[in-house]
Amino acid sequence: MIIAANRGLVACEWRYLELQLVTQIFVSVERATVHDEQIIDVDFVEQEKQDHPVDRKEQSNPNPLSLPRGTPSDKGRARIVTVTNQKGGVGKTTTVINIAAQLGLRGHRVLVIDADAQGNCATGLGVDKRLVKATTRDLILAPERAVESRHQTAVEGVHMIVGDRSLVGLDNELLRQLGRERRLIEAIEPLLPYYDLILIDTPPSLGIVTINALVASHGLIVPVQTEYFALEGLAMLAGTIREVRNLFSANLGVDGILLTMHNSRIHLNVQVANELREAYGNLIVDPPIRRNVRLAEAPAHGVPIHLHDPESHGGRDYLSVVLELEKRWGIDSR
Repeated sequence: MIIAANRGLVACEWRYLELQLVTQIFVSVERATVHDEQIIDVDFVEQEKQDHPVDRKEQSNPNPLSLPRGTPSDKGRARIVTVTNQKGGVGKTTTVINIAAQLGLRGHRVLVIDADAQGNCATGLGVDKRLVKATTRDLILAPERAVESRHQTAVEGVHMIVGDRSLVGLDNELLRQLGRERRLIEAIEPLLPYYDLILIDTPPSLGIVTINALVASHGLIVPVQTEYFALEGLAMLAGTIREVRNLFSANLGVDGILLTMHNSRIHLNVQVANELREAYGNLIVDPPIRRNVRLAEAPAHGVPIHLHDPESHGGRDYLSVVLELEKRWGIDSR
């Protein structure tokens, strides 16, 4: 009897649990139905995007080869000109040496700053590097040494600040310093009233020393070898100039493009020279500097071409270039 009663009680409990479960399921379905009625169906319609014509005038896409012109400098103060090209082996150092020397022979006061770690300007201008105590590195790190950094060259009226291997590590030394891009211009500022022109020789690499030279400059002279990669090198330089103008010196521009190592009997040289003239017009400084053995010999004698062999092709070409640059810079022979 007791067993039968227990069995009936268990059956009743199972029936009660079953009813509870059915009730919960019904309530859940009902709630879900209510919530489903509140769902809003959204129809997605595909539409083709209407492409509006782009006004090319609104997009300022600069010509990758365009170069801004240099602006006049203040009277009574030296014009600072950097000789630069991010392509190596185009005759930058030779150009600095011979333009500075010819200007000195014509009565101008010129300061050459060698910002290249190779230090070849000293050799070409007859400066004994063994006697040098202060260099371009010292000038940048200790501007108060600007006066004692200068050295007399083989040409009267031409002074120079010598570059050497110590410039290689300068990037790391200036890495954490504020205003490091303006160290050179701050250092040479007191010297500007004493010269007609300051010429800066630069390495082909775009390091902090080259940036300092560009920021300090009023204008640039760009030697370009009349070979296949000439336009590529100018395109790289144009991009660098735009960055420097945007960030540091809005007046930086190009005073002239100088064609170097030119041979008029080689068709490729003539073709490249014509393309450059077509692209840059009166920025080209004529005549081109012809390939010349005497020009290559001069540094070995520690003198510029105008003291080594002024009647050679190199001597006459650089003289003509200097006469043209005098007009562009507004400096007269004394």
